[in-house]
Amino acid sequence: MKIAVNTRLLLENKLEGLGWFTYETFKRITVQHPEHEFIFIFDRPYNDEFIFSKNVTPVVIPPQARHPLFFYLWFEFSIPYILKKTKADIFVSPDGYLSLSAKTPSLAVMHDLNFEHYPKDLPWIIRKYYAYFFPRFARKANRIATVSEFSKQDIIQSYQISKDKIDVVYNGVNELYVPVSEALKESARKKYSDGKPYFVFVGALHSRKNIVNLLKAFDLFRKKINKEIKFILVGEKKWWTVEMEKTYCSMQFKNDVIFTGRLYNEELNLVIGSALAMTYVSTFEGFGIPILEAYRCEVPVITSNVTSMPEVAVNGALYADPFSYESICDAMENIVNNPMLCKKLIENGIHRSKDFSWQKTADKLWLSIENTLRINQF
Repeated sequence: MKIAVNTRLLLENKLEGLGWFTYETFKRITVQHPEHEFIFIFDRPYNDEFIFSKNVTPVVIPPQARHPLFFYLWFEFSIPYILKKTKADIFVSPDGYLSLSAKTPSLAVMHDLNFEHYPKDLPWIIRKYYAYFFPRFARKANRIATVSEFSKQDIIQSYQISKDKIDVVYNGVNELYVPVSEALKESARKKYSDGKPYFVFVGALHSRKNIVNLLKAFDLFRKKINKEIKFILVGEKKWWTVEMEKTYCSMQFKNDVIFTGRLYNEELNLVIGSALAMTYVSTFEGFGIPILEAYRCEVPVITSNVTSMPEVAVNGALYADPFSYESICDAMENIVNNPMLCKKLIENGIHRSKDFSWQKTADKLWLSIENTLRINQF
């Protein structure tokens, strides 16, 4: 069987959410299924680290798909050409984009539909592309995989797709995340927070990550709590907005907010594992991997009481209303003032984290691939 995969988001030293999903699932699937040939389709030169096994054939075809015009050209012309040329039996697209003109059976992994609910968080031309094409991708797909029951229901309701067509394939969590020793915690605090305890946020500094209310909540928290506590934000300012800048500049305690940029692997584990708590209070998520990363580091979590986050966090997190910075502030106070609560959250988080692994994700995605092919045969 020839399995073609959209691997355009496998970018050296630039893996983000969808890229990590592609990497973690297909580095397992390709090795575990040597009887099949995998065609990895890139839109630019690739790194050999992404060619996971001998049964992977890489193909590079332009244009680089990083703008709606090039999305269209790549998926509607380049992809059908490659699928026909290689005689692929199935096209798997881990970022949800499909080709409306291709005849090959397809499996789309649609992680969430945040753009349907918060379209103004995106540039005009991108949200127009999503609004037009993604409902059509959902109908075109022979099968859809998504990362939570919440997202499944959202796809069903938003696009009128049958529930029988959608598989839930939960995200995993990297095993490199482990608890941090007291000595390393002290070292991390000296390096990043002037030796002071801190809350941490991990993710793109994007509007739907609720950066404005996080900053307001922390400022209010510092006004109410007479303790030197910092706030570390880990992530790129790629989506930094005027509102975020105004909020930050108006903070009384803005000097206690630390921006690290993007961190990787052991360094990220160190920063998360040395925190008072992970503060992950997005307005919308299809899953929320940083919740599980904190669980594995045995760090308490503050998260939102909306969308997929309660489904992922269950009883391991302290919940806040993401639309109320006062609610987020209250949760921060609870973490600082209630050590018994923190202990219970950590215990529950450890237990919950055992439900997730990238191997389980890969196994479920493979079942979805098999289901796509089986249905098409009939």
